[in-house]
Formats: sequence, C-alpha cells, structure tokens
Amino acid sequence: MLRAYFARNGIECSFYGRTPERPNVVARLRGGDGPSLCLLSHTDTVLADPREWERDPWSGEVVAGEVWGRGALDMKGQVAASAVALASLRREGVELAGDLVFCSVADEEVGGVGDDVGYGLRWLVEAHPEAARCDYALNEGGGERLVIGGRPFYLCATAEKRSSPFRLRVRGRSGHASMPGIADNALVKAARYVTTLGELRPEPRLIPEARAFLEALLGRAPEPAEALALARSHDPLAAAALEPLLAFTLAPTMIEASHKHNVIPGLCEVTVDCRLLPEQEPGDVEPLIRAALGHGDYELEWEEGVGGTRSPLATPLWDALAAFTAGIEEGATLVPFACPGFTDSHYLREAFGTVAYGFFPIKEMDTRLAIELVHSANERIAIADLELGVDMLRAAALALLGR
Repeated sequence: MLRAYFARNGIECSFYGRTPERPNVVARLRGGDGPSLCLLSHTDTVLADPREWERDPWSGEVVAGEVWGRGALDMKGQVAASAVALASLRREGVELAGDLVFCSVADEEVGGVGDDVGYGLRWLVEAHPEAARCDYALNEGGGERLVIGGRPFYLCATAEKRSSPFRLRVRGRSGHASMPGIADNALVKAARYVTTLGELRPEPRLIPEARAFLEALLGRAPEPAEALALARSHDPLAAAALEPLLAFTLAPTMIEASHKHNVIPGLCEVTVDCRLLPEQEPGDVEPLIRAALGHGDYELEWEEGVGGTRSPLATPLWDALAAFTAGIEEGATLVPFACPGFTDSHYLREAFGTVAYGFFPIKEMDTRLAIELVHSANERIAIADLELGVDMLRAAALALLGR
C-alpha cells in the first residue's frame, strides 16, 4: 500500500527485507549535499484480541473524528503522517538541500534478540547501511502534552534508557512435594528475593534529560531526593513521566521453577526487567542489587542489553521542533526527556551517530488516555493529531533541508 501511494505521487520506494514476506520500506526525496533527515517509523504492531475491543482492531474505522485500530498510536498513525509529509512536499516541488528519507521497518516490537538481528532496523543498518544512514531522524517515543500551571509542555525524547534484563537463579534441593521437610524449596527461597527486587528504590540522581525536564516545568532543578514529590505536587502525570528518569528500575516479570505440581523445585529462575539510565552499564548497578539481596544461594546472569543512547540538544533539529511547538498553542514549550522504553532510534545513533529524537505531538487526545491506549484495547488516534503530526514533520523537513 505504501509503495502504491508513493508511486501515485511520483516517488520511488525500495523494499529491503531479510525475507520477502517482511520488507522494510525506504523512500527518498533527493536533495543537495546538505544534511539528511529520516522520518523513521515501524509498520508492525503488537497483537490484538478482538474480544477485548469495542470495534474490529484491524478495521481502521473512523468514528467521531478518531481512527480506531491496533497501531493507531503505536505507530501506524506516524507511518501515515510521514508518508503524507513526504508526498506533499514532492507534489509541491520543494527543493531540498539534503535528502529526506522515509523509512518504515517491519520489526520494532520484537526486534533482534541476542545474535538474531531480527527483520527491522537492526538488520537494515547492518545489511544495507546506505539505505538507513542519515544525519537526523524523527521517530516515536515523545509528543505527550503536560499542562503545568496553565502552561502546555510537549515532551521530546532525546535519549532512552537501556534495557538490560537479567536472570536470578536460586538453588535448593528437589524432593517429593508430599514431604516438603526433606527438600529445600528453591521457589520459596526465591520469594524474598522477588519481593526485595520489586521494592528496591535506588537513590535518585538527575541525568541531563531529567534536569532539563525539571527546569522547564518548575523553573529550577531541585535536589534529586525532592524532585519526584515536587513534580507530583504540580501534576501526577509529570511525576509519572519523571520517576523512571531518576534511577535504574527493576521489575520481576517471569518465574520458572518445577514443571510438576508434586515435585519441589531444586532450581528457581526469575527474569527481571532492568532498565538502566542512559550510558549506564550492568556493572554500575550490580553491586547495588547484590547488596540489597544480601548473601544467599543465588546467581545473577545478565542478558544482552540494548539501548541507552542519547542525542545532544543543541542541534538544528531541536531548534526546528522548538519553533514548531511554540506555534501549536499559546505558551507551548518543547521539553526534553529520556524515553523509559526502547525505540529504534538507538540503532541509528549507534551505527551512524545520528541525532535522533522521538516526537509526534498529541494535542487533541488527553495524554493520560493516549498512554493507556498504547498496546491496549480500543487503541485510536484523533484525526486532528494526525494532521498536526503531518504539519510537524513538514516543518522540520523544511527547516532543516529547505532552500
């Protein structure tokens, strides 16, 4: 569908796929020798159970000014807006100082794991770097609207945390479940460790993105220990956005022990989702985790981490987005923050040193509702926000590449 749309607008696009069934779509408006800007997105989505939805999750039905369907917010809406921005500039015959690239990849929600590079951007930057290389990029990961003291602030993700899961292995001694006294139940032993990990709150610190976030919202950067409470006193949503930026986080998410109800497990494995601050490494936090767990018969094994990169703020792309945001509504201000999750921006930063930001402003839909709908039932996006996104992408392209 994307290829046909681009063809109708006189734009050639190419498919790059590890397999023919899952291609990545790349289209390009060629310009001069100036910097290049990539409009990055992904076409894959998470699953959707129709039984949980009020409407068919794959319909794209338009109801009361909103487009319903899985991926409307994450992130087929931005795919569509990026395609329209590119095509509209082509129709207008705009001359560009550098290339404007549309790149929508097929595998962001799962992505590469371990030695498997997956089918999306991680594979593309390795197999076809010429297709993905760019100086600047606009991607998902930001655009939330907060109102503090009557002033609207729009968040722009300039960095992201590092996903660094690990396994906690607790050992005991197996035995028949009818005689628990003769065994040493590894699952029971693991229970206190799971509780400790779930309750651990590392000492807060202000990374550059958190400091800039607070300075914009509050007019100053408070001491780290009081930052969260102060943000919460102004707006609970601001506190929710700030909290994961103050320290690494731990969330036990999976557990495996005995596979038989009548066998006491001699081994229990707990998978913990750990998110490190940008540029933090597992070695920086493991001593803190072990100190919290204390001595015991357990092992920690880190899995391969990904993410944790950041882009500078003093760039022409930031200036372009800040100028556009100021025009969205009276008093609107662009605010940097670090995305607590993972996005494909990491692969561009890592491979090419790309300045990559996550920004797609959502004004019409309430921010809390938009956050709740991502990966959930009844996902939808306001048509007005799609149009605002097109305007933003066009403005950024013209500011960076216009002659």
